[in-house]
Amino acid sequence: MKLDRKEILAALETISVAGEGKNMVESGAVQNVITFGDEVVVDLLLSTPALHIKKRAEVDIIKVIHEKVYEKAKVKVNIKVEAPEKPENPNLIRGKQIPGISNIIAVASGKGGVGKSTITANLAVSLAKMGFKVGVLDADIYGPSMPIMFDVENSKPISVEVDGKSKMQPVASYGVEILSIGFFTKPDQAVIWRGPMAAKALNQMIFDANWGELDFMLIDLPPGTGDIHLSIMQSLPITGAVVVSTPQAVALADAKKGVSMFMSESINVPVLGIIENMAYFTPEELPENKYYIFGKEGAKNLAEDLQVPLLGEVPLVQSIREAGDYGRPAALQTASVLEGVFENITRNVVQETVNRNETLPPTEAIKITTMAGCSAVKK
Repeated sequence: MKLDRKEILAALETISVAGEGKNMVESGAVQNVITFGDEVVVDLLLSTPALHIKKRAEVDIIKVIHEKVYEKAKVKVNIKVEAPEKPENPNLIRGKQIPGISNIIAVASGKGGVGKSTITANLAVSLAKMGFKVGVLDADIYGPSMPIMFDVENSKPISVEVDGKSKMQPVASYGVEILSIGFFTKPDQAVIWRGPMAAKALNQMIFDANWGELDFMLIDLPPGTGDIHLSIMQSLPITGAVVVSTPQAVALADAKKGVSMFMSESINVPVLGIIENMAYFTPEELPENKYYIFGKEGAKNLAEDLQVPLLGEVPLVQSIREAGDYGRPAALQTASVLEGVFENITRNVVQETVNRNETLPPTEAIKITTMAGCSAVKK
């Protein structure tokens, strides 16, 4: 059968381009269509490097040609990515770089209790196992968890001299450099600080510390979208953000707000993806069974709606909680299912970071001014 090019283009016009309000042909995404007998080649131009977006476009094209043109057509889709140049945003200014740190990843959640700190700790040790140099900044000022999760609750950073200046030396555990406000308070002492005081403490841990050479610095942010988040993004050029959520609607609603904060025009931090924690429960005696206690594929659906990658799903397993309480992250359990889960998620985080660095310019820190929040800065 000889395929008709006009018929194929008409079929492709039924596929919409998310966020543009146009179809693939009208938007210019379809660059060319070549037919030869029952074979068709579609050249597609996309503006995003995300693997799941490219895959979905390819699947949609093949499906619509089979359904509307010829069900036995041999379809090949060539995808080229060209990220559009973004105009300079007057709300952005260059942040103060930390010498020697290649990538700064913010780990956030819209709601507390979804396991954000647990995910951060396991990402950190997984990166270290892969051979990366890793640091963790525990920016959850009012509820620091990292000292317990890395079994360094009784440790204190020492002072070292670097280039004639006194610096804090982060505490090392499992190959990860760690700084937390928890090192400077008693275990039963509440941190009762206003925003400016908390921001000052964070700046000291960021800039007055001897972090050395790091491939990744993970920042464990507090829940929500508040003052600490703005202080961090004002101080540092964040490479990208990872948002953690559980599957239920209440958590997803707040996760959506977290993603929205990073993607807002005045913040403009790339979102590397979403991690679904407590995705399902598998009893130890029934390893093939999955019980979706908090709902099924909530984060997956949210990721698709927001057009960000789903980085992975972490099951609800008792040993993850026990490992965090004992100060030995679950990703260190050699040859276990959990080691594989966290390793896969970590590889996805690394890949999305590489994609982001190849296609987007370095992130710049924002300027926070008055109660209006993020406002324009004249350079």
